[in-house]
Amino acid sequence: MKIYSRKGDKGRTSIIGGRVDKDDLRVEAYGTIDELNSFVGKAASELDDEKFVDIQADLERIQHELFDCGGDLANATDNIPMKLTPESIDYLEERIDEYIAETPPLEKFILPGGSGPAATIHIARTITRRAERQIVSLVKSEASISEVTLQYINRLSDYFFALARAVNHRLGIKDVEYERSANVFSSKPKKVQNDEENQ
Repeated sequence: MKIYSRKGDKGRTSIIGGRVDKDDLRVEAYGTIDELNSFVGKAASELDDEKFVDIQADLERIQHELFDCGGDLANATDNIPMKLTPESIDYLEERIDEYIAETPPLEKFILPGGSGPAATIHIARTITRRAERQIVSLVKSEASISEVTLQYINRLSDYFFALARAVNHRLGIKDVEYERSANVFSSKPKKVQNDEENQ
């Protein structure tokens, strides 16, 4: 089987519903999702210890969802259902809460890094943020972008932040606080924090 078609040799590529330039916003967005998926795979390959079985399962699930996300971004039609669902967002939020509960309270910004796997996860986090910016730009110019896609990517960057901290914690590696950071995260329960903000 051949993996090349020569159809893209002039800088055009196929999406669901037509052909566009390879630097089209839509192509940039799902190309970044592909880049992100590769770093998620790299992170999973670095977490081969038994203490990370649950995280490896998470990352494999996320890789499938990123393929869904890329497919949805490549879909410029209104007659093909989107693959990504709100349930994926709900799952990320559940896992974020679990990882936050697992790690020490955080008040200041931290430096991306620590262990090798956590550093890779932080790279995935920043690529996720870039993908989010590209999708926002795409939403401004296109009508057929699912809200779920943008919400999922937004939540995924939070997930990777919480995950990187959990990985370091399980490996016994402390996060390094940014030395000139103000106290930007509150360790107080959300209700207490909100009550104080409303006073």
